[in-house]
Amino acid sequence: MNNRMCEMFGIDVPIFAFSHCRDVVVEVSKAGGLGVLGMARMSPERVREELRWIDEHIGGKPYGIDVLMPTTFEEAAGLKYDPERLFPGEQLSFVRRLLDEAGVPRLPEGEAAHIEQELVSQFNFTPGESARMLEIAMEHPIKLIVNALGSPPAELVARAHARGIKVAALAGAAKHALRHKQAGCDFVIAVGTEAGGHTGQTTSMVLWPRIVDAVAPMPVLGGGGVGRGRQLAAALALGCEGAWCGSIWLKTVQSEVVPEIKAKLFAAGSEDAVLTRSVTGKPCRTLRSSFTDAWDKPGAPPTLPAPLQAILWWGQGRTRVERAHVKDFLTYPVGQLVGDMTQETSVRQVVHDMLDELIETKERLDRVLG
Repeated sequence: MNNRMCEMFGIDVPIFAFSHCRDVVVEVSKAGGLGVLGMARMSPERVREELRWIDEHIGGKPYGIDVLMPTTFEEAAGLKYDPERLFPGEQLSFVRRLLDEAGVPRLPEGEAAHIEQELVSQFNFTPGESARMLEIAMEHPIKLIVNALGSPPAELVARAHARGIKVAALAGAAKHALRHKQAGCDFVIAVGTEAGGHTGQTTSMVLWPRIVDAVAPMPVLGGGGVGRGRQLAAALALGCEGAWCGSIWLKTVQSEVVPEIKAKLFAAGSEDAVLTRSVTGKPCRTLRSSFTDAWDKPGAPPTLPAPLQAILWWGQGRTRVERAHVKDFLTYPVGQLVGDMTQETSVRQVVHDMLDELIETKERLDRVLG
C-alpha cells in the first residue's frame, strides 16, 4: 500500500488492533497489521510478564501499548482498598443492595477483603499509575505508545521519541486532536461514538473528516465501528490513513473474554452497546447489563468520578458477578459493531476478510466511478 502508516511502522496493512489480549496483539502483527496491548487492567508484574511473552512470540514484528492518562480524575492511587472509607455510603449501599436483591452471592466472609484487593490492584487509571507501566514497557522493543484519555505529557513524548517510539492519542473531537498535535503526537486516532470503551458523542462518519482536516497533514486513524473491509474503505475514503479496531477482536478464538461474555456478545444487537458512566465514571460504551440498567433508573445515585466508579464496580460488583457467573450482570466494553458479531472466528481470518472486502470495495468503486 502507498500508505504513511505502513511506512511509519514497516507493516503491510494499516490495521491497528487494540486488545487486552496478548494473543490478539501477536496475531494481528503477524498478519501484517499492528497489535496494541491495552494495559489498564494489569498490575506492574503482569505488564512485565505479558510484554515478555509478546517479545518471545511476535517474531520481531512491531507492536505497541495503550495506557490511560486522563487529564481529569480523582486521585485514588496507592490507597488501601477500604470500601467503607473510599466510597460515599449512598453509592456503596446502592451496589451492595442491587446485587443482594438480585440474589448474587456475597464473597466468602473471610476471603472478601483479599479477593477485592487483588482485583482492584490490577486496575490502572491515573497518570501516575500509567507512568509506572510505561517504565516497564520501555524496557521492551515497543514501537508505539497510545494514550486513550487525554494528551500525553510532553516529557513522555520526548522520552519516547528519543527511543524511536511513536506516540499517538485518541480524540473524540477536533479540539482534542489539536491538543494532541500540539503535544507532539505522531498521529491521532479519531474515535467515533460507535466505538467500545471511552468515547464521545459524534459519529465516525462526521468525526473522521473533521479531525483529518483539523490536524492536516498529520496522519489520522479512524476508529469506531470498523470491523470489515467496507468500513476500512470508508475510513480511507474520508481521509484517514488506516483503522483503529477494538471490538471486532472480541469475537475471535484468541480473545480474552470468558465464554459467558462471548455468548452475550453473539446474542446482542447494536442497541445493547450502551454509553454509560456506571462502569468507569467517564462515558464508556459497554455491553448492557442489569448493572448498567440500574444506574439509569429513577432513584439511582449519581455515578462517582473516575476512577472511583471503576473501583466501585471492580471491587464491589465485578468480584461477586464474575465469581458466581451471573449472566445478567456481566458486561464488557464493546462498540455498536457487536450487532454484526454472531460467531467465533480467528484473528487471522478477520484480517483476511477485511482485506478481501477492501479489494472488492475498491473494484466496485472503480466500476461506479469509471
